[in-house]
Amino acid sequence: NQYSLQMLSSSLRSSALSTSVRGLLTASSAASKPRHDVEGRAPPPLNQLSEHELALRDTVKRFSHDVIKPLVRSMDDSSTMHESVIKGVFDNGFMGIEVQEKYQGPESSFFDAVLVIEELAKIDPSVSVFVDVQNTLVAPLILTLGTEEQKQKYLPRICHDWIGAFCLSEAGSGSDAFALKTVAKKDGDDFVISGSKLWITNAGYASFFLVFANAEPEKGYRGITCFLVDRNAEGVSVGKMEDKLGIRASSTCPVNFDGVRVHKSAILGEYGKGYKYAIECLNAGRIGIGAQMIGLAQGCFDVTVPYLQERKQFGSRLIDFQGMAFQVSEVGMEIEAARMLVYNAARMKEAGLSFVKEAAMAKLYSSIVASKATSKCVEWLRGVGFTKEFPVGKFYRDTNIDTIYEGTSNIQLNTISKLIDAECKAMDYTPPLTVALEADRYRV
Repeated sequence: NQYSLQMLSSSLRSSALSTSVRGLLTASSAASKPRHDVEGRAPPPLNQLSEHELALRDTVKRFSHDVIKPLVRSMDDSSTMHESVIKGVFDNGFMGIEVQEKYQGPESSFFDAVLVIEELAKIDPSVSVFVDVQNTLVAPLILTLGTEEQKQKYLPRICHDWIGAFCLSEAGSGSDAFALKTVAKKDGDDFVISGSKLWITNAGYASFFLVFANAEPEKGYRGITCFLVDRNAEGVSVGKMEDKLGIRASSTCPVNFDGVRVHKSAILGEYGKGYKYAIECLNAGRIGIGAQMIGLAQGCFDVTVPYLQERKQFGSRLIDFQGMAFQVSEVGMEIEAARMLVYNAARMKEAGLSFVKEAAMAKLYSSIVASKATSKCVEWLRGVGFTKEFPVGKFYRDTNIDTIYEGTSNIQLNTISKLIDAECKAMDYTPPLTVALEADRYRV
């Protein structure tokens, strides 16, 4: 009957596929056991760091413990980044990590930036996001899109004393980022920028802004253009710092542009390509957010486990109770899994591979893990965890931003699902749906 013929056809296709796959595996077995690089070395594990990377991480760790840690409580209470912290991240080369030496930068790697962001977040996520925005949003755009004149002006200062802010979000354009209302009206060789930006990280400390404005609203998002605007330009004003739940020392402010006149030379990249640049930049930025979250989760975990090792109940350490031990194991495992997603996405970006799905997965999963880890740490510490004297409460507050900025969790899920859908559509060996449906009907 028709069903039998369909199943036979499907079976033949599957058999042919299996034969083909076996042939490929046999033919490539010598090369695939194991994979080696050009010098005959097997690729290292994702979490294996080079000597340079280990040295960098240790440098960040020392700075975090010596300079940042004593100030965390006061910075959180006052919602202010201490001057010694700002000076320190510049002096240690943590800002503008990928900037080339000819522009007075360390000319390091994106993965190095991820390590710095992660390590800082173990002590204070506010400092981590401060450094993150400079390295994953601001500097890369100028590095890749800037004219030589723009690079000469901004890149050396980015590495030494200037902070940049990425101005995309508005009151009516959050997840729908390109519904922005800020306009840039052409006037001769100038553009006049008018509009307001909201939730701008580092705005209070910024020396300049990367402003996304629509130069031709009638073209929709295709009119969006990126402009470099100095803070001292006439018409620029930074509003009151938001009184936030978490990452309180990180400056988050509205920025207003009231008829700000800039020359056409202030355009960053191509006219009308701002939407494209923002999307590409945010994809990389999500890896940075993932690094923040795994650092935050690890930092919270690291201050909690010693308490569980020392605290005794009924004559035994808390960590010796099976129920507690299993929970600790689970959280530790999930932090490590999230780290692998973040590191993998970062390595893929460095290798020039497509990393959009991996970045979304890293950002999404690390935020889930950080939320769970901090919540569990507060729970495990009981009353101690509920006080400000112990840092887990701050970590718990800080992690609440993870599902919001640089793309909500639902935006990440949407991105991942679309890419999985596209990948599955590209597969030519999937049995036709009609065969599967017919098989189900006959099983019934």
